[in-house]
Amino acid sequence: MSAQPTFEPINMDRSKVVVIRQGDQPWLSAPQAPIERFPLEREAPEHGQVTSLVRYLPGARFPQHTHPLGEEIYVLEGVFSDESGDYPAGSYLRNPPGSAHAPFSEQGCLIFVKLNQFAETDTETVRIRPEDQQWRPGIGGLTVCPLHEHQGASTALVRWPAGEVFQPHRHWGGEEILVISGCFKDEHGEYPQHTWLRSPHLSQHHPFVDEETLILVKVGHL
Repeated sequence: MSAQPTFEPINMDRSKVVVIRQGDQPWLSAPQAPIERFPLEREAPEHGQVTSLVRYLPGARFPQHTHPLGEEIYVLEGVFSDESGDYPAGSYLRNPPGSAHAPFSEQGCLIFVKLNQFAETDTETVRIRPEDQQWRPGIGGLTVCPLHEHQGASTALVRWPAGEVFQPHRHWGGEEILVISGCFKDEHGEYPQHTWLRSPHLSQHHPFVDEETLILVKVGHL
């Protein structure tokens, strides 16, 4: 009998900067449904902490499952659905620890998912569709839509107007970015649509954009 391959955790050393662009690695088929996954960080096979892009093919349905330490979702394309409703592109969802659902997508969708990364005290269910977003002025020309905050960690959408240059800054508690549209840049490189960046505690950069850009940002959780 051949030995089972040893699983190596994916990008779980959160003291390191990680940048993953679409095309850097292949999509993987999920065993449970016509769904494809693009792993960004993963602690263990099919459990533990996971961050990934997930593509539901049209008509895909995922079996009922529980979220031991929560699930966070941002819908990038199409319409994501479960028993609580339909969520078009631009929707943000949080399913707290111990919650369960059976998600599906009639037309297909692309989502950004973080699993099992909630604090046990973070029990809020969140459902924010695009029409529910509340935007406010940020620093410079930025506009910000807060999505969630708990124990010093916060998640928000940030819209950058074309040509915006932000001040150099450090990330207390780290920073995680998903580029939703446009192209985010700093002195280290360029990050086109659907690039994922993770920067550790006290890392520093000087970001800017040439074109209008929208990013999903999580800070203070690393």
